[in-house]
Amino acid sequence: LLLFFPHLKQWYQRRVRGEPEEQSWSSYINMELRYKEIERARGIYEKFVLVHPSVKNWTKFAKFEEKHGNIGGAREVYERAVDFFGEEYMEEALFIGFARFEEAQKEYERARCIYKYALEKLTKEQCPELFKAYSMFEKKFGDRRGIEDVIINKRRFKYETEIKHNPLDYDAWFDLLRLLEADGSIEDVRDTYERAIANIPLVASKKGWRRYIYLWINYALFEELEVEDVDKTREVYKACLDIIPHKKFTFGKIWLMFAQFEIRQKNLSEARKIMGTSIGKCPKPKLFKGYIDLELQMREFDRCRKIYEKFLEFDMSNCNTWIKFAELETILGDSDRARAIFNLAIQQPLLDMPEILWKAYIDFEVEEEEHDRVRALYKSLLQRTKHVKVWISYGNFEATIEEAERARDIFEEADRSLQQESQKEERVLCLEAWREFEMKHGTEQTQNDIAKKMPRRVKKRRKIDVEEGGEGGWEEYWDYIFPDAEANSSNLKLLQMAKMWKKQQQESSEEEDEEEEENEEEG
Repeated sequence: LLLFFPHLKQWYQRRVRGEPEEQSWSSYINMELRYKEIERARGIYEKFVLVHPSVKNWTKFAKFEEKHGNIGGAREVYERAVDFFGEEYMEEALFIGFARFEEAQKEYERARCIYKYALEKLTKEQCPELFKAYSMFEKKFGDRRGIEDVIINKRRFKYETEIKHNPLDYDAWFDLLRLLEADGSIEDVRDTYERAIANIPLVASKKGWRRYIYLWINYALFEELEVEDVDKTREVYKACLDIIPHKKFTFGKIWLMFAQFEIRQKNLSEARKIMGTSIGKCPKPKLFKGYIDLELQMREFDRCRKIYEKFLEFDMSNCNTWIKFAELETILGDSDRARAIFNLAIQQPLLDMPEILWKAYIDFEVEEEEHDRVRALYKSLLQRTKHVKVWISYGNFEATIEEAERARDIFEEADRSLQQESQKEERVLCLEAWREFEMKHGTEQTQNDIAKKMPRRVKKRRKIDVEEGGEGGWEEYWDYIFPDAEANSSNLKLLQMAKMWKKQQQESSEEEDEEEEENEEEG
């Protein structure tokens, strides 16, 4: 066999000059290794990786060096392979092999550096196996910090994948940003925020924009509180306000936060300018209230009055605005101005909650101890509504100022009014309030009188009305029978009986007259 070795070697040399397939190179190398020609095999590998420069072949070359005890040579092969492929043609398999080689040599820091370098240079999609290998490495040889880095990188990879599939998944952006803010560089966090806010919602509705706007809010807070960059924070707020379509909708929270930021920077004039722009460009109740609160904190009451006037020009039907405006004047001790505001408010043709406005006006006059004005207000209100609560409140007011006779007259008038309108349940409420008043302020005679007016509660049956002409059956319900109604009912029955008796008398007299006429004709 040794006689044929030189001829076989010559044949392989001529063969590889033509740069054949990989199998021929492998056979040539194996032949040299069988005859323990290590240096010749190394030289063939040098040519082989240049003719067929794949990661698999470079890895074979490195393992060849490692197998034959040339650790330095194996490391050099891996390093040459990394330089050969560069950053443009990097593959995770090369780095996994290189790192495992260093791990086998117990060079754990070298292996960690290789993993981290590869993870930084390769995209997330290019290195799923590399990431798994790094995770296993840190679990075996890493400290607590290294394990935490693996977990963080794993979560980051997950969030980045979700964002790539759907850039408008703002929840994934929030998760990623929270992760980076907890353990990341300022530039990395800032770059991620810029990437996130670049994904503007496709729908022009406030609901679709709400999650997106919170990206801007968190960005501004990060710049102000974490980075403490005032100019950058101001730029973030301005950019956010520029991107919102204010003609369709706005976000009062952004305007208010921007103004409060300027207040913290002791820039009051700029804060006022921001709020003035907000109510001029996109007026809404939240902005008016925020502007008023700002001026109240500054004790600028004249400015508050002007803002309230603008607020009421925007919405004259908002009862809470009228009440708050009047309360401000009351606090400032100007009762006449507060009363004028209330008077103007109750004259508005359209109010969203008139009942609370009237109650606030009445409570104001009660605190001012203007009892005649209170009575006038109750009478004016009763001209608009005959609600039982208004009657009860009016009567209780007179009772609280120890005007028992006036209160009793009001309850009597209320009872008559509700009786005429046939409002049984409301009338019962009125009588119960009247009875409670008499128990506190009345005599035994008045208490007996009101007791006689209380109704009986009886159970009745009525037919259920069903649409489409079907039969609905019968239902039971509770009804109230008042004593005056029973008296009227008995009187009505007597009157009906009297009419029937009179009719019968007339019919009998007519029959008698007819019989007499017939007898006369026969005679």
